[in-house]
Amino acid sequence: MTHRPELHVTLSEGILDAPAGALFDGYSWHLFNQYRPDAESGCRWAHQVSHGNPFSFEICDDVLAPEGDEISLRAGSVTAVGEDVTLYYTSVSDNGRCIRIAHIPEITLTTETIGEEEFCLDIHVEKLDETVGDCEGFDRFRSPCVVPNLNKEGWLMLAVTGSADNPTLVMLESDDGRKWNFLGPLTLTGDAGLTDSPLVAPRIVRLKDEVDGEIYDVLIVTIEHKGIDVSGYLVGRLEGTTFEVLAPFNRIDHGHDFTRPRNTNRPSSAIDMATRFDEAYLFGLMNGVGRMDRAEHHHSFSCEGWANCLSLPRRVSLQNRRLYQTPFPGILAAIEESDEASMWTGIFEVPEGESLTAELIDSTGQVSCTITHYGDRLELDRSMNTHHHGDVVAIAPLGEGDTDAVTVIADGSTVEVFADGGQVALASRVYFNGICEEFRIEHTDGVTVERSTVIEPTGRISRLIHELEDEGVVR
Repeated sequence: MTHRPELHVTLSEGILDAPAGALFDGYSWHLFNQYRPDAESGCRWAHQVSHGNPFSFEICDDVLAPEGDEISLRAGSVTAVGEDVTLYYTSVSDNGRCIRIAHIPEITLTTETIGEEEFCLDIHVEKLDETVGDCEGFDRFRSPCVVPNLNKEGWLMLAVTGSADNPTLVMLESDDGRKWNFLGPLTLTGDAGLTDSPLVAPRIVRLKDEVDGEIYDVLIVTIEHKGIDVSGYLVGRLEGTTFEVLAPFNRIDHGHDFTRPRNTNRPSSAIDMATRFDEAYLFGLMNGVGRMDRAEHHHSFSCEGWANCLSLPRRVSLQNRRLYQTPFPGILAAIEESDEASMWTGIFEVPEGESLTAELIDSTGQVSCTITHYGDRLELDRSMNTHHHGDVVAIAPLGEGDTDAVTVIADGSTVEVFADGGQVALASRVYFNGICEEFRIEHTDGVTVERSTVIEPTGRISRLIHELEDEGVVR
């Protein structure tokens, strides 16, 4: 048995620090990740590709590594115009931080031949001379998010500047994606619902609200608070350097381990202009402490030499200025074709004072975690697990609704929960002894269960039948 998930992105070995950028052309997914080969090395950028679905990524050559006086290369953003791809990354040296740019003229060439040497760099990637650095009294430029400028031709960049303890978000624009003009610090107006905690890892996504038909900007940020990352979003409208807040900060995920989500860019040739704002796709890092993470604290690292993974890709849409998140279509087929992943979906009614609990049972018959629906809140508890002993219970408030629904996906050492049509999501790392063998459902007398369905790999069912035949239980 292994703790490595099958449908989530991991490294063969090393420490995955963050998703760096993602591209989706309607068929192929290109995912770029910030990682370290070992706990002492500086960060590089890995590249993985998956065709037809985002659940079966293959490893390609690395695209970026430190050169010259660079100590480390950290996360950023990736854009594409057809096959032409641009990488925006954070360069770290003893002299400070700045944003650098690299270019891949034809992205498909990066997937055709994979080098045999460890940490081989792709020959199709060219680092450019352009940089985004100290200007207008701002320094330490990092963590760029680059998206098309929807108000005119060209591109917008949202970035972080300043010290780690007191960062400032800033805006830039460019006609060609190479030469950047500094616009100024990002200003939030209206009730943002935020404290003075540092905001990092900013992303911007534009979505059409399915209820009022209006188009809004969604500002995604991560709050660093007492060593814990809390990622969330604000809904409003971006004009120049001003973000008018129309819906205050909401957590994007209430689990133990989801941080620094990245948006997925699409080449203009792959965008249906009539539906371009209907949905977006996000990946997050399944780790709750962000840059405070230590590889030696991971059970997977001490046992198997790898640490961290990404969340499943999430399709996000907007309703009443609230994000709805669901797994990317095709997850059912991916689970059925996997070796050990599984899923439980339930539709039920939980009146006030009642509850329904899904216990996730491991290969030794022990409860590894529980998901409990109380009607007004959803709780994920892993504190009974020896690997997570004493952890706090993750709690997500639920909206009112006539019917309650929960989907739980267990894959290796990951558990992701989606509730009430995608209004709520919880992602947590859970180390099973073996795998999640069973979903055991219990509920109080007042709960009405309309449907309870388990999806398992077809191969697992076949193996079980063979085992029963070998034991003479069935013929």
